Amino acid sequence: MSARDPRQIIISPVISEKALGQVQAHNQYSFRVAPDAHKLEIRDAVERIFDVTVTDVRTGSVKPKPKRRGASIGKKNGWK
Repeated sequence: MSARDPRQIIISPVISEKALGQVQAHNQYSFRVAPDAHKLEIRDAVERIFDVTVTDVRTGSVKPKPKRRGASIGKKNGWK
């Protein structure tokens, strides 16, 4: 389906308390993905990398947050 390499779409797993709880309770895994990736590309990439069957794909975006360090003001990057 997708012409891109699956490892360009799936960037990294999300390792947090909430994500690990979802794995244990619901067998759901969380990944950081390319911001321009859509659900079909994500499904195809996960199936090709991990040799599994994906039943559902849910996406969400983490908005950038303002950060301050002394006088300089910047932003922490957002991700999908």
